[in-house]
Amino acid sequence: MLSIRPATVNDAALLTTMIHEFAAFEHLEHEVNATEEGLVRDGFGPHPKFRSVIAEWDGEAVGYAIFFEFYSSFQGHAGLFLDDIFVRPAFRKHGIGKTLLAHVAAIAWKEKYFCMRWEVLDWNKPAIEFYNNLGAVFLEEWKPAILIGDALEAAAKGAI
Repeated sequence: MLSIRPATVNDAALLTTMIHEFAAFEHLEHEVNATEEGLVRDGFGPHPKFRSVIAEWDGEAVGYAIFFEFYSSFQGHAGLFLDDIFVRPAFRKHGIGKTLLAHVAAIAWKEKYFCMRWEVLDWNKPAIEFYNNLGAVFLEEWKPAILIGDALEAAAKGAI
């Protein structure tokens, strides 16, 4: 039986493991710097920077979602950004991913966020089809941008 519960500080090691599993699935394991200590600090301290839920199948952890708030000046309201949604491969095709997404959507709806937003890699056709079937709108005209590492440092050096 499937259940979804909020992650606790005691789940930091489990979340770290599943984040690494997710990165391997996305062929991005070389980009993972997440540690248990960092998750404890950033997710379960006095000022959490993210929230997380754990999906369990008959008591076994089979997936997770990590999400956090962002603000839209155009909407004049906050939205919820779904950073990760992951189901371990052996447990896919049981509706767990859909239930995880619905769980986070219910949080967004209940807490009156104007939207829930996420990103998907362009090669991940099963995920794109999954999101299409949910009625998700792909923002083709919006291109994600990121400053990271040396580029972030260089931009920061231009600050007054």
